[in-house]
Amino acid sequence: MRARSSKRRTAVGRPEATAGTPGLAVELRGVRRQYGRGGNTVHALAGVDAALPRGTFTAIMGPSGSGKSTFLQSAAGLDRPTAGAVFLGGTDITGLSEDELTELRRDRIGFVFQSFNLLPSLTVEQNVLLPTRLAGQRQDRRRAAAVLAQVGLADKGRRRPGELSGGQQQRVAIARALVTAPDVIFADEPTGALDTRTAADVLGLLRQAVDTLGATVVMVTHDPAAAAWADRVLFLADGSFAGGLERASAEQIATRMTALTAVAAGGARPGAMAGAAA
Repeated sequence: MRARSSKRRTAVGRPEATAGTPGLAVELRGVRRQYGRGGNTVHALAGVDAALPRGTFTAIMGPSGSGKSTFLQSAAGLDRPTAGAVFLGGTDITGLSEDELTELRRDRIGFVFQSFNLLPSLTVEQNVLLPTRLAGQRQDRRRAAAVLAQVGLADKGRRRPGELSGGQQQRVAIARALVTAPDVIFADEPTGALDTRTAADVLGLLRQAVDTLGATVVMVTHDPAAAAWADRVLFLADGSFAGGLERASAEQIATRMTALTAVAAGGARPGAMAGAAA
């Protein structure tokens, strides 16, 4: 993965950051994100630290309003933290300009969303190659064919998204995320619109991308069965990490989620487990 370590302007509330930790695909240091002011202030993230190694599959879970979406948006450069630093592949992205962030997301990050986000007027092949087209790069049809073969759609390149099932469309989205060989693939509820069997197929592809291609996957999900495909599950509660599980079963994950949800419903703040995200 490409690591860049130039000094840049920094976000308000933090000193100029040093280079990221070697071996980490994603690193958050003391990241805070708040919305509103005064009595209406909402602390979506309350000083989060996270260290996600390259070539791993991490699931992020938590009760509704725990900060999952804000974590993903901050880590992917879609939202700027109020304070703290975010590193992607060793690069401090917190102080990048909007143009630099756009370039970084296009070249070094892959996205997989619940709603697929495919362009219906383009063919499957054209959808897969869209990131390189937007970057003004040569359209490598052999590369598109290769990633489509990896996701089991070798014969679908000339089809339109509307001619495919939901599961096949999500496979196209995964192929699009893989085409640039990104530093990280961020997946936001990638199986939320799929049935159980199709969801398992899609999660198997993300797992395969990690195990055989060395990809790094960070997935936000509410589904314990989906999270069980990950190497590690990190739990957010009230904007802070509240523990983690390694190679856990769906049952173990569901039990932890039930406990966190009960605490959140009672209005108490769970104690953050030291080192949970390290």
